[in-house]
Amino acid sequence: MPEDIGLAHYLIVSALIFGIGSAAIIVRRNAIAVLMGIELILNAAALNFVAFSRYSTYGKLDGHIVALFVIVIAAAEAAVALAIVLNFFNNFSSVNVDDGSELRQ
Repeated sequence: MPEDIGLAHYLIVSALIFGIGSAAIIVRRNAIAVLMGIELILNAAALNFVAFSRYSTYGKLDGHIVALFVIVIAAAEAAVALAIVLNFFNNFSSVNVDDGSELRQ
């Protein structure tokens, strides 16, 4: 049964995840929702790396290693961004991205 699933199926799922993440970044004004959109985009990229590694016929690609780095970077990004969002909330009592224009001097 796994033979029925090909590279195109993984790329379609990855494109859908990327589209949902992009829409979340563009449409939402909540900082937490924007961060979730960024995480979805990073997960779509990791899925592409693993899929191309699995279905590659040109040598041995190390997509799993790159996907692991993407996951580590996403975790670090989430920790730093959450600290920034908490500091933003302490200063403005809101996590609305539009309130960030008050930070300009």
